[in-house]
This record gives sequence, structure tokens and C-alpha cells, in this order.
Amino acid sequence: MNGQRPCHAPMDQFEVADGMLQVGGRPLSDLVQQAGGTPFYAYDRRLMTRRVAALRQTLPEGIALHYAIKANPMPAVVQHMAGQVDGLDVASAGELRVALDAGVSAADISFAGPGKTDDELAAAVAAGITINLESATELERLAAIAEKIGHRPHVAVRVNPDFELKTSGMKMSGGAKPFGVDAEAVPALLKRIAALDVHFRGFHIFSGSQNLRAEALVEAQGLTLDLALRLADDAPGPVEMLNIGGGFGIPYFPGDRRLDLAPVSEQLEARLPAVRERLPGVEIILELGRYLVGEAGIYVAKVVDRKVSRGRTFLVTNGGLHHHLAASGNFGQVIRKNYPVAVGNRMDASASETVDVVGPLCTPLDILAQQVDLPPAQPGDWIVVYQSGAYGYTASPTRFLGHPEPLELLV
Repeated sequence: MNGQRPCHAPMDQFEVADGMLQVGGRPLSDLVQQAGGTPFYAYDRRLMTRRVAALRQTLPEGIALHYAIKANPMPAVVQHMAGQVDGLDVASAGELRVALDAGVSAADISFAGPGKTDDELAAAVAAGITINLESATELERLAAIAEKIGHRPHVAVRVNPDFELKTSGMKMSGGAKPFGVDAEAVPALLKRIAALDVHFRGFHIFSGSQNLRAEALVEAQGLTLDLALRLADDAPGPVEMLNIGGGFGIPYFPGDRRLDLAPVSEQLEARLPAVRERLPGVEIILELGRYLVGEAGIYVAKVVDRKVSRGRTFLVTNGGLHHHLAASGNFGQVIRKNYPVAVGNRMDASASETVDVVGPLCTPLDILAQQVDLPPAQPGDWIVVYQSGAYGYTASPTRFLGHPEPLELLV
């Protein structure tokens, strides 16, 4: 790179007019007025719709798309996504209520996650959704609860495969994991399912998230399909659904390149006919969260002070890690890297100074951007953090130090 620092992928999903960032066709200044000030999150529904449409155009026909609510559980976002995708995945009773309120059929909702409580299992059984089993113990608890309340539960087995999604930001499989049933133990669990009054629906095989390498996804999906076909030999009934997870990443950091979906689609196109021949009537599901909503959101904070400390310029804002833990680097980064940021009301100005963007908290961890090149910003200007539509507000310690919580807007 000729000694230059690596750049972020272009953040061109949002329009700019008269130097002002636009979200959902509206200027940032209008959103600030609507929110009554800053900080806030804003999500562009049109970008979510376009992402789903682009996926459907790229992927083989017949692939079902499910939205993992955990990425962004704002009820208005879930309501919008419910009209775009084929189903929802939840990870708690709270998310289940949001999914049901969105009007999605119970047959198209699944519930994954270790440590489901008895109350959560009872609510899931009563609602008639599919419960992804995480252990043999969970199966026994579920069967007893279902018998007590007089409903037959719908179950799938979440499998912990003996492989992982290489180069993924978060590995969810391979080795010892709290998630799912080890692949080698699944046949025994399937035999137990056959002995109980439960409705077996299929498998959920999820191996990792936030991956930008198509070749890694191709390898993992191929292994996933192979594993599913082997496990189907011991299934106590027809395999109605096969959730092969997701793992599609978005570019957050300098040097990240956008995921090329063409190789992923090509492999699925080649493999799915044989899978469907072996498993007649099976629904193949891609479960995605951040890939559907992550690039459609921004976080906005106001500069409240500009100060120079021993030659280093700091823009101090009224937002920070308490609202956006991931952007601060405290959500799993080993080495802190910057999310893409901008001065939302100076989009036509050149980046002519290097600054640190920090929050108001009494901790050196409260960093939104470190040594980034931005147009000169003054108190009253608005700092925008891109790629903030997923794992932002609800993944942050919003009550830390008693600062006000941010608003959320769906535009």
C-alpha cells in the first residue's frame, strides 16, 4: 500500500446532499430534530429491503432467509424485517414476544440458545414455535414441560460440528462449545427423540459469524451439508428443515473487503439438488443477522468539546462505549480497530486533520475512533459511526455511569 494506512471499504450506502448525510432520504439535521438531540441510532429501512432483495437475486431459488433478531431487536426493525424474510430466529422469551407481535407464523420462528429456562421452554411450546435443542438434558426438560401443559413440542437439533468456520470473527463450533450437541452424540439424541412425544423437524448447524472470505464459507457450508446428510440417516422422521446458519460478514475495519457471494451461491446451486433428492421436501434455511441490517444503521453523537493534549487533538462527544460498545473495541476485539466514522454535517469537506473521537465517560476505554482523518470538527458538529445497525444499542452497557440512553429511529 506504498506505506499508506489501509482504508475502510467505501461507505456509500447513504446519500449525501449539500454536505449533509442522508438516511432514508432525510437529512441528518432532520433526524436530530426528530430525536430531540443526540445521541441516537438511525436505521434505513430501504437499505434493509435492498439487502434482502439482492440476496434473493444472488442465491439459488428456494433458499429461505431467516432474520436473527439478536442482531437488532428494535420492534420496528423486526416488524419491517418480518415482511422481507421467510422467518425469524429468537434467543430469549423477550425476543419471542417481539417476533410474535410482528405477526410471523409460529411455524416460521425458531428458538436457539443454551440455558433456556423452564419458563422460556413453556412459552415456546405454547406458542408452537420450533425449539433448537442444545443438549440431552434440555430435551428431557422440554418433554416434561410439554406433557404438563398438554402441547406437543416442535424440535430441531442444534449440532456442534467437528469443524469450524475458518477466519470467522466469532467461532461457534468445533471443539468443546456450550452451543449445540456434539455431532458424535447426535445419533443417540435422535433415538431418544423417537421415544418421546415430540415432533422432530430437522437440524440447525451453525459454525461461525462475521466472515468475509467466500472460500471459508464455501468450505463450511459444504461440510455442513455433508454432516446433515449423515445425521439424517438416524433421524426419527422426515427432515423438514435444515438451517445451515449464516456467517456472512460486513466490512468494519480498515482493509476489510466486502464479501463476494458468487462462490457461495455457486456451491449451493451445485449441491442443493442432491440434498433435496435425499431429503424430499426439506426447507434449506440461511439464518442471517448483521448481514441484513448492520450496514443500514448509523450511530450519531454530538461534539461537545475540542481539546488538544500534548499535541494530540480530541473530539469529545456526548456518546461513547455505553451506547456503542462494539465501536469502542470492547466487544471482543483483541487489537482495537476503528469503525468507519464521518462528520455527518461536513460530508463535502476534506479530511485534513488526525483526531481521536472519545466519549464523556471517566474511563480510557471510551473511544469511538482513534487517530482517524476527519474534516475539522467543532462543538455542535455530529459524529457518525457507520456499520451500526447490528449489535449496537442492545449489546452495550447503557446504564454505565448513569448517562441517558440513546433513542432509536427507523427511517
